[in-house]
Amino acid sequence: MLVKQSSPILMGTESKPLKDSPRNETGADTTPTTKTGSIGHRNMSLLTSLIALAPTSWQLAYWRRHLLPRINSYAPELAGLGEMELRKRSLSLRFRAKSGEPMAQLLPEAYALVREAARRTVAMEHFDVQMLGGIALFHGNMAEMETGEGKTLTATLPIYLRALAGRGALLATVNDYLARRDAEWMEPIYKLLGMKLGVIQSQMSQPQRRKAYACDITYGTAKEFGFDFLRDRLLLRESGQALDPTPGGSFTPTMSGERPVQRGAYFALVDEADSVLIDEARTPLIISSLPGETEKIAAHCYGWAATHVEQFTEDEHYEYDYEKKRIDLNPEGRQLVRMLPTEEIMNSVGLIDMYEYLERAIKVNHEFERDQQYVIRDGEVVIVDESTGRLAEGRKWRAGIHQAIEAREKVEVTVDTGQAARVTVQDFFLRFNYLAGMTGTARSSARELRTIYRLRVISIPTNRPTRRTWLANLIFGSGAEKWAAIVDEVREVHATGRPVLIGTRSIDRSVLLSNLLKQAGIKHQVLNANHIEEEADIVSQAGQAGKVTVSTNMAGRGTDIKLGETVAELGGLHVICTEYHDSARIDRQLAGRCGRQGDPGSVRQYLALDDDVLRTCFGPRKAARISATGASARGRLKRSGRLFRRAQNRVEQNNFRGRKMLLHHEKQLRKMQTEMGQDPYLDTPD
Repeated sequence: MLVKQSSPILMGTESKPLKDSPRNETGADTTPTTKTGSIGHRNMSLLTSLIALAPTSWQLAYWRRHLLPRINSYAPELAGLGEMELRKRSLSLRFRAKSGEPMAQLLPEAYALVREAARRTVAMEHFDVQMLGGIALFHGNMAEMETGEGKTLTATLPIYLRALAGRGALLATVNDYLARRDAEWMEPIYKLLGMKLGVIQSQMSQPQRRKAYACDITYGTAKEFGFDFLRDRLLLRESGQALDPTPGGSFTPTMSGERPVQRGAYFALVDEADSVLIDEARTPLIISSLPGETEKIAAHCYGWAATHVEQFTEDEHYEYDYEKKRIDLNPEGRQLVRMLPTEEIMNSVGLIDMYEYLERAIKVNHEFERDQQYVIRDGEVVIVDESTGRLAEGRKWRAGIHQAIEAREKVEVTVDTGQAARVTVQDFFLRFNYLAGMTGTARSSARELRTIYRLRVISIPTNRPTRRTWLANLIFGSGAEKWAAIVDEVREVHATGRPVLIGTRSIDRSVLLSNLLKQAGIKHQVLNANHIEEEADIVSQAGQAGKVTVSTNMAGRGTDIKLGETVAELGGLHVICTEYHDSARIDRQLAGRCGRQGDPGSVRQYLALDDDVLRTCFGPRKAARISATGASARGRLKRSGRLFRRAQNRVEQNNFRGRKMLLHHEKQLRKMQTEMGQDPYLDTPD
């Protein structure tokens, strides 16, 4: 159930959340505070509604003209106060918020307090554009801010203001490292203003989590927030207690010694929101039930299928739909399954199930490669998040895919034991009374963000003019030619003293390029999911003169590459993108590593006619024909460039349809369970 989130475009117009009403899509309020005069209340309401539906540029202009001066007017007064007096002002705001004063009326003073606290504690002062970003976030929008524009500092503004209500404010990001780093960085600001800050990390105990959630502000990952929500539901069910099902509802204490860790769903701010709300939304969060004899049989069947999968040939034994990513055994394939030897433990397994085990094994062979989608670490299959390049600890592919990969890699099969509790990312965040997000790449996903989450994308202007230069894209007939040309360009740019960042799509590609650079005698560093411990050091050096860094998408999110001395004069950081990803947002993230805060920089996109994006879209045979007929000489991206963009768009659309289907399925399932009197998040069948 969604709630209406009034997000005023005029100051002092925030209304209370209204239950059983959809959140305002425009992030705008409909209650004026200006005097109506002869216009009349009804006409003024209509005028305000029209302003709410105005283009985002009008909203930004209004905030810049009317709100920024009010915020800035507090600066001289606050600068003359001592730390104890600043804290008292903050406590006064907290009292006013809890007394029912609209949050929008508190915004100018609250934001001015945060700016002054940041200036004193972390030696940073919010720019006016960051204030605009904070205003947009408070009003329930998706703020699109370029890389290097200070999203981490901007987040302190709406988080602090919403935390004044005393109901908890969550900041969700993509991994534990970023959550801990940002919390440690911003904690002095909150501490000066009398706010307690907690951080959720993967290995925390329940008492530690409960303490972190009890703080005014809590940083953590979306995954951990979601799993804690599910564990609380299970705990309350086991104790015979109920959980308030309404959005923002509070937890009822259990009669046992164990208590839920979370508070109600009040406010959530999602950092790198397109990654969390879109990329991670394809995989529901699931808590498995305990295994039994059936699961042991299933584990054996996965191994059996992995052993015999190589006997099956495309078109001869099965059909593969490259657009829908679907495997179907034909009559010859099913006949072959029936002829395969089995062991006694499989006597109870039906033929239909045996077909499905083989189809999963075939699908895994087609779509999943080691050191691309996953790595093997300590005898376990660990997913590599495509959008961030980092390891997605604790996550598993659903529908038996993870187990099929484990069987292929000959590691212990962690049987799919069924579900004790389950929630999708969409469901979890739509529970919050107030939701906002920020990222550097939201515009291309504006439709999905508005359709599913009712978040309107507002592009925040940069503090300084962007000086990023996009060089002509280059296309090649084969990957070998492309990699050779990349090495040549690295050598050429490296000779000028400029730092170079080369982005690769997967771990194995970063290793391939690293080997080529070694053969060319070019000293470099590699940043991928196998080098997590060295990430901070590698990133801190990537902008220094003469540095060459090969990286997966780990350098595309949550990182800030600062230029060394004299580098700006040389032309800044040069970024080389080695191929298209399945989403254009990821390509934009990588390109955004250069040209931050008015720094100079340049970007070059390389493509080859045997790149993965073409195989993903058209299938290997058609992609091979395209590659065979392509030009082998280096040249500008012309007609073939449109082919790449069309392929990428088609893959994005397929992924979008998949997320919409998942959301529709979950809604229908929850509706059915609610009608049956069941908790819609517990005991959900697969």
